[in-house]
Amino acid sequence: MKKITMSAVALTAIMGSFSSVSAADGINILDDLVLDGQIRPRFEMVDDNNPATKNANAYTARTKLKVTGKLLGVDGLSASVGIISVNDFGSNTYNSTSNSQTDYAIVADPEKAMISNAEVNYKVGDTLLHAGRGQVNLDNQRFIGTVGWRQLERSYDSVFVANNSINNLSLLAAWVYGVQGVKSLAGDNGLYGENTYDTNTVLLHAAYTVNDALKITAYDYMIASLHDTYGIALTGKVKVDSAALTYRAEYAVQKDATMEIHNEKGKADASYYNLDLGANISGILAGVNYEFLSGASGTETAFACTLGTNHKFNGWADQFLATPTGGLIDANVRLGYKAKGFGKLLAVYHDFSADTAMTLDTGSGTGDDLGSEFDVVYVNKIPGVNGLTGMLKYADYSKGTVGGKNDKQVFWAMLDYKFSTK
Repeated sequence: MKKITMSAVALTAIMGSFSSVSAADGINILDDLVLDGQIRPRFEMVDDNNPATKNANAYTARTKLKVTGKLLGVDGLSASVGIISVNDFGSNTYNSTSNSQTDYAIVADPEKAMISNAEVNYKVGDTLLHAGRGQVNLDNQRFIGTVGWRQLERSYDSVFVANNSINNLSLLAAWVYGVQGVKSLAGDNGLYGENTYDTNTVLLHAAYTVNDALKITAYDYMIASLHDTYGIALTGKVKVDSAALTYRAEYAVQKDATMEIHNEKGKADASYYNLDLGANISGILAGVNYEFLSGASGTETAFACTLGTNHKFNGWADQFLATPTGGLIDANVRLGYKAKGFGKLLAVYHDFSADTAMTLDTGSGTGDDLGSEFDVVYVNKIPGVNGLTGMLKYADYSKGTVGGKNDKQVFWAMLDYKFSTK
């Protein structure tokens, strides 16, 4: 509890310092203060069927606190300061990737505290200017996200301008100069190093809403020294009798990096598409999805989702956070039910295969079977406590004939308490 307590004390001291300066100088540095918080204890069990490691049993808790207020009494000018702290309560029965417990399976939630928010925002008319550290989630978080599922959520050090002056059109241009939180960037090939989070990345994003049935999104994400990802997505909602339908049709390519760090220019040649159709019929949830990430071949590279919230995609067992060399095709179906009082129950089945043939794990011949996975989750509000929800979640991955992976089972039990005060 030491880190949680010290983090809370630190934030309280920061708030107190604002108050004291305001009182002494007669200047309102921060007023109209809002405190947002989260306490999220979680148990995670991992059986990775690796004879070299023991099952992991991780008991962790995330504590987030963020104070936001009007800055210097200027209309539209605000500032936020926040911390995030992860505690493991002295647990040594999992490999956090930094606690030296390598004889256990990995649960990537290291005990750590960091500043999650240190930002200034200025809103004038339909334009927002931002500078500092905060959270950035774009679209479905496939390419740009905070990886909020992990306890040490990702923050971005960035400067950006967002504009909505034209009706139904939103524009964003951002320069990201640092990434903090989740230990490393997926698919960075070691370029960014274990403790190096400096970057020189540019994000360009535009979305135009024609109507409820059609939203057009275009983007170019220039990840320094790795690749440029640019693409287009069509999304929408359609009402058909008692069914509410949603869809997504997206295509993207990765090419040589425009931006660079360490005087390196990344080479890339890869493609991606995602087709999704979902339905909600009186609370019954159903959907089908087909996602394609191209593999490496000759001078071509495998498609990488370097800054994405990858846990949301390709199975919750996290077997495909990085794209296999042969690429990845994920054909999946989902079925569930959602209702007030009942909560949400959802099951997903994935069938994984490679884009190009890979050498069989037996070492003789080739194939494309990367395995399958069954996932299920149940989420509901806890009665009697406003802002408190509970979750049970399970993932069961069965290995294929290629890819060199083992069967893997993961179970989670989690509480999530969020609050906001003025």
